[in-house]
Amino acid sequence: MSKTKSVSSSNMSSFREHTTDFFSKAKLMYQKQAERILGEEGELKKLQQQVVFKLEQVSHHPKVQEALEPIMVFKRMIQAHKRGDFKVSSKSLMLIVLGLVYFVSPLDIIPDIMPVIGYADDLSVLIAVYNAIKQEVEEFLAWEKNQTLSK
Repeated sequence: MSKTKSVSSSNMSSFREHTTDFFSKAKLMYQKQAERILGEEGELKKLQQQVVFKLEQVSHHPKVQEALEPIMVFKRMIQAHKRGDFKVSSKSLMLIVLGLVYFVSPLDIIPDIMPVIGYADDLSVLIAVYNAIKQEVEEFLAWEKNQTLSK
């Protein structure tokens, strides 16, 4: 029993290390592009369209389904921020855009065309972004729920 716990703990630790590693590499690869997109309204809209297009193409893939909820939350956060309904911090916006740019990019650490593992890096980056801004995501979800209840 304790052997199982240590293996599972070891696997989780290894997963966290890979997630952090993918996230660090994604930041190096796409931070400047994310900054540029944030600075141009048209580019941000274009990114959102690319996310929708890629989701339509790959949403059937079991690995991508794990990331659907965070992606949809990120999309709603950007939309609420753009409308002026909910303030998302500059740091969080940057991380969200960076994660979405990585998701839609065909050039990433593990090519998406590789069976089974092709989306592992995309998921790792999105999960790392989600965890990095978790408190703000939770505040947004609470705000969003309150908006729904008050209508």
